[in-house]
Amino acid sequence: MADAKRQADSPGVTLWFTGLPCSGKSTISQLVYQHLRQAGRKVELLDGDQVRQHLTKGLGFSKEGRDENIRRIGYVCHLLTRNGVVAIAAAISPYRAVRDEVRRLIGSFVEIYLDCPVEVCMQRDVKGMYKKALAGELQGFTGVSDPYEPPLHPELTLHTDKEPAEACAARLLRRLAEMGYLPSVRVPPEPYTPEEEAAIRRRLEQLGYL
Repeated sequence: MADAKRQADSPGVTLWFTGLPCSGKSTISQLVYQHLRQAGRKVELLDGDQVRQHLTKGLGFSKEGRDENIRRIGYVCHLLTRNGVVAIAAAISPYRAVRDEVRRLIGSFVEIYLDCPVEVCMQRDVKGMYKKALAGELQGFTGVSDPYEPPLHPELTLHTDKEPAEACAARLLRRLAEMGYLPSVRVPPEPYTPEEEAAIRRRLEQLGYL
């Protein structure tokens, strides 16, 4: 009964991950999903690639097709959010106007911008999509032959080229707790930065512990 009451008292919210292909959206959103699920929260994850296979399979990759893809994801998130679910959307969603449109529809909307240089995204691209796009074999690819419009005022920016995925996920969970969306979820502590770890190690060496 106590767990059910905590669920009922927990507000729904949409966590909208946006960023270039291979910037880390799927990895970090999956970590957040697993943490919330283990904590007993009602949570659903809509990954961009899976949505394309099931919900929006017939849509192309023109601007109109991409916008309609985002509107459909947004509508599902809207239904989940108003029923107290944490809806996680991990989609490139390259165009600012339709993201803002979805924000207005949902209301309880947290935009997470994964800021990662395109050069780093290319290094992570195990499918070779960037390589094909640069060779002209893949048209309309975001970040190469199609634009990406970064959010102007995201609730959180994660620099995924500088922080590991686990640290990014923890930082998002702490931000959600600050905003009042995770009243009954234990949030992981903030990890040490590499600089802090190095300073601690130097101090322990000075004291003779290492």
